[in-house]
Amino acid sequence: MTLIPEIDCAKPIELVDRPGLPEQYHLFDDDSAQAIRAALAAMRPLLIRGEPGVGKTQLAAAAASAFGRPLVAKVVDSRTESRDLMWEFDAVLRLADAQIAAALPGGKVDQGALSEDEARDFTRARLREQLAVANYIRPGPLWWAFDWESAKRQAERTKTPIARLGSKADPTKGCVVLLDEIDKADTDVPNGLLEALGSGSFTPLGQSDPVEIRGEPPLVVITTNEERILPNAFVRRCLVLDLKLPDDDDRLIAHLVARAVAHFPKQATNSRDVFVSAAELLVRDRRIAVKANVSPLPGQAEYLDLLRAVFRLLPGDVELQKERLNEVAKFVIRKYEQGGP
Repeated sequence: MTLIPEIDCAKPIELVDRPGLPEQYHLFDDDSAQAIRAALAAMRPLLIRGEPGVGKTQLAAAAASAFGRPLVAKVVDSRTESRDLMWEFDAVLRLADAQIAAALPGGKVDQGALSEDEARDFTRARLREQLAVANYIRPGPLWWAFDWESAKRQAERTKTPIARLGSKADPTKGCVVLLDEIDKADTDVPNGLLEALGSGSFTPLGQSDPVEIRGEPPLVVITTNEERILPNAFVRRCLVLDLKLPDDDDRLIAHLVARAVAHFPKQATNSRDVFVSAAELLVRDRRIAVKANVSPLPGQAEYLDLLRAVFRLLPGDVELQKERLNEVAKFVIRKYEQGGP
């Protein structure tokens, strides 16, 4: 059995470094690092609970980067069905192809070689082959995670996008599957997920052979904002990590500043006062929002957005950055003033 490597909690992991996208880093803490390793060891999904913007989604990407695994993600919504986590059937495209085939004249057949009935049977057989259900099945996240090569062949067969690989990602090491915001789906979605993970296999529509886990088992990371209660049977079969911002003001400021140092290493030396001032500003407005019983509460995501904005608006001018924090915060942090009661 492959040993599960340790995760370095002292070194930030770079997640995004592409033109047109904001820089993104992740700094593991001991709890999240150990929860991920424990989920891998127990071969159970890791359910991450916490308020929006606390870093639940980012944790899955960081785990994939730390272990050199591909990340396959799906954002769950109210229309998601349990089978969508494994495969999707494009019934609309199949119907369109069938209508086009019915409208077109039959294929060219050597009438001297085939009778009219034989030619008709030949055309029907060809259409059945073209419209076979298996030609319209797209691999879902669990298919990629269970058997990467099989999913790749199916994606090529159906001319659907192949899951992206990061520069250091190796499917032979296993995959990380992110199922984001599972609380938005009906209860049959988590139950269906457990069935597939428990058996380590599923059989897509139109196929006789099951898709089974080959090689390293996947790490399945599931996030919830707790907008809906998840089934008890589902929660019992998951490892659970609660991501929360510290309640104590000083600890929260220290937490935010540490994340700022990780996300903005180029500004870490000269702009630490800006980090602290922005953190104090967020803490103050967060307390106001709590007392007013409004949401969403400003959190880590808003804090990083605030810093990113002032750094790009006022590059290099630390004093002016500090002065403008409050002005920019009206749009970044105080969302409750515009949308709350």
